[in-house]
Amino acid sequence: MAGEKNVGLVLLDFWVSPFGQRCRIALAEKGLSYEYVEENIMATKSDRLLRSNPIYKQIPVLLHDSRIVIESLIILQYLDEVFPDTRSLLPTDPSERAHARFWADYVDKKVYGCGSRLYTEQQLQAGTEMVGILKTLEEELGEKEFFGGEHGFGFMDVALMPFTTWFESFNRYWGVNVEEVAPMLAAWAARCMKRESVSKSLYSSEKVHDFISGMRKDAGFE
Repeated sequence: MAGEKNVGLVLLDFWVSPFGQRCRIALAEKGLSYEYVEENIMATKSDRLLRSNPIYKQIPVLLHDSRIVIESLIILQYLDEVFPDTRSLLPTDPSERAHARFWADYVDKKVYGCGSRLYTEQQLQAGTEMVGILKTLEEELGEKEFFGGEHGFGFMDVALMPFTTWFESFNRYWGVNVEEVAPMLAAWAARCMKRESVSKSLYSSEKVHDFISGMRKDAGFE
């Protein structure tokens, strides 16, 4: 991967994973070069992955020389702490840092928690729930350019942005048009996509939708 600093980083990842995409965006924002290793987690997981993450056996995993860091939000914080001379994702103020962590956790619990039901459910109830989640996020964003506020594009933006590639599937399967239910959030996503760190780290909504469609077919929903 392109970057300015060669610091012995290896990212074990899966192309469509929003959690891995967070790490890719963060590494790009910081100008850190790394080796990308695609893990075929839909088939047989590699020995390297199983050794690196024996508890969850999942990606992403960041290898930094002899150190192993797992879980995407932890990886983002690790990069901030270990490379302080790079662009920080978290603000310096402790209360603002706590605020950003809270909302990133909200993304994991709510956006992923509900959105992942695309793979397993036909019921539209999840769509109704997602509308409420999107409206809550839009209320938090408010008139800010990015969720980071004065800090700019930061931790929460990186945490949420990969899930915007699911928006097309929300519409097709649940009838949730993000531009209609949360227009300011849709505009935020468009602003983020103009950043090179984001545009080069995410796949198109159509390609992600094709993956989701394949998962639904395997589960017997299509």
